[in-house]
Amino acid sequence: MTVPRSAFALFLCVVLSACGVDTTGLSETSAKPVLGPDTSSVTVTEYADFQCPACASAYTLINKPLEEKYAANVRFAFKHFPLRAIHPYAYEAALASECAADQGKFWEFVELNYANQKDLSSEALRSWGTALGLDADLYDRCIRSEIKGDAVMSDAEEGEVMDVQGTPSYFVNGQRVQSSLEAISAAIDQELAKAESAPL
Repeated sequence: MTVPRSAFALFLCVVLSACGVDTTGLSETSAKPVLGPDTSSVTVTEYADFQCPACASAYTLINKPLEEKYAANVRFAFKHFPLRAIHPYAYEAALASECAADQGKFWEFVELNYANQKDLSSEALRSWGTALGLDADLYDRCIRSEIKGDAVMSDAEEGEVMDVQGTPSYFVNGQRVQSSLEAISAAIDQELAKAESAPL
């Protein structure tokens, strides 16, 4: 039996989530900012999953204390590593964070997500956008179009190259560090001391 073209087109629209989504005003490029001064010689990079309970705990017990202690001297970079096989909303949340970043609210999204992680769902992501004061239509279209998909997966692929096995995973100036406040602080202090002693 021959399938009518119209039926096939409808099938494609169902399969392709971005089908029919207006992408006017949207960008494929990641706008998520790095925290900290551009002149810093030390960068802490975290590969994380928005639905990972350990990441939520690390945000409170590791990330926030590090930011408070080293805000003037260290840069903090967030990289997506959604574990899609076990966390069904991790990828959508990563997309949402990138869409929030387009409206200048990336780090606010991160904090809101981890504070309310137990409620994570497609509906919750939309309500969080409202709570952050985002343009709801732009934010929703951005998520549904998956226009940020390449940006998210580029981070994940970079993580695979770095041999990231789970989340959260931390690196200080490209060197893997144990996921603890003490270990990361020690690595930061070592890098800062190295930079201070380097000849001008």
